[in-house]
Amino acid sequence: MVKIKFGTDGWRAIIADEYTVDNVRRVSTGTALWMQGQNMKQVVIGHDCRFGGEMFLKASTEVFSAHGIKVWYAQDFVSTPMVSLGVVKLGADLGIVITASHNPPSYNGFKLKSKFGGPSIPAEIAAVEALIPNTNIDITTFKSFDQLVSEGLAEMAPLEDMYVAHAEAGFDLNKIRSSGIRIAYDAMYGAGQRAMLRLLPDAVALHCDYNPSFKGQAPEPIGKNLKEFAELIRREGNIGLGIANDGDADRIGLFDSKGEFVDSHHILLLLLYYLHHYKGESGDVVVSFSVSEKLKNLADQYGLQTEITKIGFKYIAEIMTQRDVLVAGEESGGLAVKGHIPERDGIWIGLMIAEFMATTGKSLEQLISEVYALVGSFWYDRDDLHITESLKQSIISKCTNNEFKSFGDETITSIQSIDGFKFFLGEGRWIMIRPSGTEPVLRVYAQGRDKADTRHLLEQVKNTIL
Repeated sequence: MVKIKFGTDGWRAIIADEYTVDNVRRVSTGTALWMQGQNMKQVVIGHDCRFGGEMFLKASTEVFSAHGIKVWYAQDFVSTPMVSLGVVKLGADLGIVITASHNPPSYNGFKLKSKFGGPSIPAEIAAVEALIPNTNIDITTFKSFDQLVSEGLAEMAPLEDMYVAHAEAGFDLNKIRSSGIRIAYDAMYGAGQRAMLRLLPDAVALHCDYNPSFKGQAPEPIGKNLKEFAELIRREGNIGLGIANDGDADRIGLFDSKGEFVDSHHILLLLLYYLHHYKGESGDVVVSFSVSEKLKNLADQYGLQTEITKIGFKYIAEIMTQRDVLVAGEESGGLAVKGHIPERDGIWIGLMIAEFMATTGKSLEQLISEVYALVGSFWYDRDDLHITESLKQSIISKCTNNEFKSFGDETITSIQSIDGFKFFLGEGRWIMIRPSGTEPVLRVYAQGRDKADTRHLLEQVKNTIL
């Protein structure tokens, strides 16, 4: 019997290997037992576009109902933020999302969402994990999903409609639509495809159809996975903003009018610049360890407090429920802002950047130039190394023991190790090494002066550690 463990962002496993109906029932049972212990009565469950989503949702629903918990379920695929918002709107106690987010199509997963509308905090996740039984669940006394629906014990919730109405109230969509900015949207075959085109019906759409295989591409919105989208923007020639979301639409990547990828570090800077400088809003800045120190630089200029967390949005979300946070996020594209739920939301952030451009009448390139005038220009990139577990552990051991003094011709000036290992090289340049929390991957991050310098840093690291 496989031991089910939650990683950086939920439990993930390969479908039909460890991710089975039996194991979904087990993790649902652990969650239901924890809810019973907390006297919780209602749960919201949704699934994204991955294979078997509806089947796994029904299996989970049957478990929760068997433990006396009312289930609100999404009728069709929905994004993770739609489930999180639904928990708040419906006054439920917990949310469950059947998703593996940005992972390859062979994976599925199980995320926990708190009553606040964001990821459950680490202590709650650990408590659930401890209650997951080590045997298969006896379902002989369970009522079927259809029976639960007919008896009103499970009820469909229009989560996408609720989300679209919330976004329509949160943004000046008429200003965006009438701004003359031509927007392109790549859903990466993910769960944001319907909602974004309802909100921006004139957007040029790519990969906005149902395809659980994602055409074999991991639906992670990073530059190397979005070459077709970049080419579309360059070919069209008159697109001012490209927005891409991951499989469950809680992450974002952007493109400018030239088809150049705009990473999360730049988006975070733009959000902070818009909300504080243009809109006069204040609050703390909370970012994960892998985010550029440029965020702290800009926050310091504005007199705002910055906090650096471990990798995983659950750590950020916990702070957002306790403090007044203006901008928050991770290098991986999961970003959040004040005035919304404490949750990563790729659609919401895309609309905010579009609103920023429409309000100022400036291009994305012009706005980035304004930010550069405040913090200096930079380039960022990341390589994901698929290496053996033994080599990965050997590299991490060397990092832990401070065995690396340089990477090729780059001398290390200082090291931080909040979560992973960040090696500073001077002049705002750095390298970071960290094992993924959800995949068998070693991630290598770098920030340099420009694209060529950053690629040089990444190559120096690989030549040293491999």
